[in-house]
Parts: sequence; C-alpha cells; structure tokens
Amino acid sequence: MTTSVFELFSVGLGPSSSHTVGPMRAAARFVADLDQTGLISEVADVRVDLFGSLAATGAGHNTMAAVLLGLEGNLPEEIETEAMEQRLAAVRSSRRLRLGGRVDIPLAEDEMVLHPLTFLDRHPNALTLTAIGGDGRVRHTGTYFSIGGGFVVTDDEAGFETTGPKNEFSFSSARELLDLTVRLGTTVSGVMLAFESVNRSEDHVRSRLLHIRDIMVASQRRGISRGGYLPGKLRVRRRAKSWYEHLSAEDPGRDPAYAEDWVNLVALAINEENASGGRIVTAPTNGAAGIVPAVLHYAIHYTPAGRADPDDTAIRFMLVAGAIGSLYKENASISGAQVGCQGEIGSAASMAAAALAEILGGTAEQVENAAEIAMEHSLGLTCDPIAGLVQIPCIERNAISAGKAINAARMALRGDGSHRVSLDQVIETMRSTGADMSAKYKETSMGGLAANVPVNLAEC
Repeated sequence: MTTSVFELFSVGLGPSSSHTVGPMRAAARFVADLDQTGLISEVADVRVDLFGSLAATGAGHNTMAAVLLGLEGNLPEEIETEAMEQRLAAVRSSRRLRLGGRVDIPLAEDEMVLHPLTFLDRHPNALTLTAIGGDGRVRHTGTYFSIGGGFVVTDDEAGFETTGPKNEFSFSSARELLDLTVRLGTTVSGVMLAFESVNRSEDHVRSRLLHIRDIMVASQRRGISRGGYLPGKLRVRRRAKSWYEHLSAEDPGRDPAYAEDWVNLVALAINEENASGGRIVTAPTNGAAGIVPAVLHYAIHYTPAGRADPDDTAIRFMLVAGAIGSLYKENASISGAQVGCQGEIGSAASMAAAALAEILGGTAEQVENAAEIAMEHSLGLTCDPIAGLVQIPCIERNAISAGKAINAARMALRGDGSHRVSLDQVIETMRSTGADMSAKYKETSMGGLAANVPVNLAEC
C-alpha cells in the first residue's frame, strides 16, 4: 500500500505528533462516536487512562492538555494557537470542559490515570477513554493507539494501515517504486504525482503541496521571531531569533558559503516552535519536523532548479519525500516509541535526502541511493528526550540530520545509482533494530541522555 503525502505532511500542534497530535485526534474521535450514537448527552464524566510512553512522557509532551482539547471536539489541524491557549486556560481554571463543545463535565489533567510501566500489546502509545453516565454506568469506551506521525487506530481495527487509495500507481517497496519509474518513463516525483492525482486533479495536488510549504515557512518565521525560553523545567533558551539576526547581518546576499548555517537555522526555528506547542507540519513527525523544511530551504535557495522555479521545486521535493516516507510508514515505523528516533529523525533525513537528490538532477536509482545512505547512518538512533521534553537532543538533532541528508544526496549523485545495500534492506533493518531495542531507549525518558543528566525525570 501507499500512504498519501497529505497524510505524512499534516498540519498539527507541537510538541509531538505521537504524544500530542495523536491523542488529540483520538479524543476527538471518541467524542464523535459518542455524538453519532446519541450518547453524548448522557455523559457525566470521562475517565482517561494513559499507557506506556504516553504516560511516561505525557506531561512533557502536553499529552494531557491535548486530550482535554480533543474531548472538546478540537482537531490539531483546525484549532489556532491562540484559541488553544484560551481554551486550556479556561479548562484548567475551572477543572471542567465542554464535551463535544456542549456538554459540561468535570475533568482535569491531574485526574488522568497514568500507567507508565504498562505497555499494551498493539503499540506503546495507548490511551483508553471511558464515558460514564450520571448513574455511574459506562456508556462508551474506546482504546486508541497513536502510532506515529499523528496517525491513530483503535483497538478493534484490523491493522495500522492508514493509506491512500490503492491504484495502478501504488507501491509497497522501493523496488516497486523504481519499477514504476521505468514503466511510466518518469521520475519518483512523477510516480507520486500520478498516485495522488487518481482521485483529485493535478492542480489540486500542486496547490495543496504549496499550502503545506507555506505553513512550513510560516512556522520558520514564527520561530525566528520569538526569543526567551522554551516551556518546561529545562529552561532551554531559544536560539533561532538571535541566530537569524546575526546571520542576516553576516550574509545579506545569500553567499553559498553560509548555506549550512541557514539550513541549521531553519531546522532550529521550526523545532523551537514545535517545542513551544506552536503550529507546524508533521514531516513525517513533530519531533523530526525541521529536517524536510530545512533541506527544502536548501533546495530552493542553493540549487539551480530552486532558483529557477521555487514553486515547482517545492512540489517535486515534497512528492519525493512523501514517496520515501510512505515506505517507512508501511514497512517499518515512524514512531519513536516503537523503533526509537531512527524512525523519526532517520526517516525524515532519508526522505529529505531522496528529495534533494531528485532536485539536483539525480536519476531514480540515485534518489533511492540517497534515501538509503541517510537511513543507513541513522540506524540504531535512540529516542531519549531529557525530562520528556521535545527539546534536548531533539532540536539540534534535526539540524544535524538536515546536514546529513544534504551530504547523503551529494554522495549519491557522485555515483551512478548502483550500490550494494538497497533501501528496502535498510528499512527492514531499521524495523528489526527497533524491535530489538530496549524500551528505555524508545521515548520513555528512562535511558540515554535522559538518564545521564542532572534533570533526568519526565515531567509527570
């Protein structure tokens, strides 16, 4: 199967796609089910149980707040930052919320039940919501799994697949993707455009991709406009604003010698915005949201194709990135809680490397090679956020991996596309490595840096 680029690149709120966006969508889905069955008016209380990684690092990821907002019927792609802050302030002050936007019930974040050492079989990111009537009897219950990138499935669904329409342009492996480029006589972006255009016009696909690009740029601009400290007890100073001011003075004419500095800045700005709970694009997750936009920035400003036609470059870039991201989503995982940070940062670097390789004129084989190089050298990357916050090492890790993606693309273009290790083999290696990885290295803040710095406990 093939996952749509519009599912991999979705608008959400920080700081985490799996721990913030997913739980909000799960709660909103729970309320929609209550509404559809006509039970919502009978609800007097809702019990919230968080399991595994959601419980272990939930406070640092705003999971509880996201559930409150979702229970009011809000969706991450729709609610604006200002409205979110206002509603959270009101709910926290009154310790009551409006279920589905209309039924008043008592609920506060500290009333949610945490089970950090209980991991349900389907996925380590799990939550159970239970609606209780005025007579104390259960009206409805549902268990949801936030499987990465904001994707959510329920306990009774057959599998984790959240895919686009299956059609003649679908692919489930890199080998199938390469075969399609040969059969259709097109590029990787051409295959993905054909896939996306089966149920919508090409013009619609292009305009939506440019809209996503614009949101990425808006997130970057917000990131470079805000100083001070990021939320949470780490007291991490925001750097993007001062970096931007100094870099703008040093490089007013966009000298290519400063390209890496601008790439670093974009990645930092977006991930600082994500860490503060701002509006960003999951690419394919919030924790890795800065890599694709940072490398896209490089593609637009520092390549002949980008300077000649920035819009077309952005469209092709995101189509290729989406094609590669689909392979990780369908054949392994993009969830740090399931396979470690190799599934988030590694996947994003692989996506960006492949996209840049095509923009630089690479063949389909060179594009696949670029994706393989970036992931091969991200294998085993652990997810160990200090204090459960998407700040250290996450923010700098985005900048470092954006540079890795650019290097991988350039390495691939020095070859002819032939290479010993295939992208499919690397994806399978990432999946099996994640399965073997200790749980303490998979977004629990119980290992790695999170266990070896003075502030080493998740906010919970």
